[in-house]
Amino acid sequence: MTKQEKTISKAYALRGNKKKAEPSKAEQTTDRSVFAFDKNNYKLLLICLAFLLVGFLLMIGGGSDDPDVFNYGMFDFQRLTLSPILLFIGYAIGIYAIMKKPKNQAN
Repeated sequence: MTKQEKTISKAYALRGNKKKAEPSKAEQTTDRSVFAFDKNNYKLLLICLAFLLVGFLLMIGGGSDDPDVFNYGMFDFQRLTLSPILLFIGYAIGIYAIMKKPKNQAN
């Protein structure tokens, strides 16, 4: 028994009240309003991770086989344009998923 619980029990004893019995673990149910995210937030986070994964995979590229020859393949549309767009969209979705309030939350 913690110090705070002892103090509370003494206060009840002085007033002549009995301490209320705490509900058992079987009676306690999880309240969905205490969770920060709901199902939609997790779906958006998974979509965010998919965009980020695809964006980083598209940015990966092989180097040149011969160090004396310049490889123009690293300046293609996939690496310079498509990949950063996908990464930007992924980060935007991730920020929205984190900031979005669940519908069942009162406040």
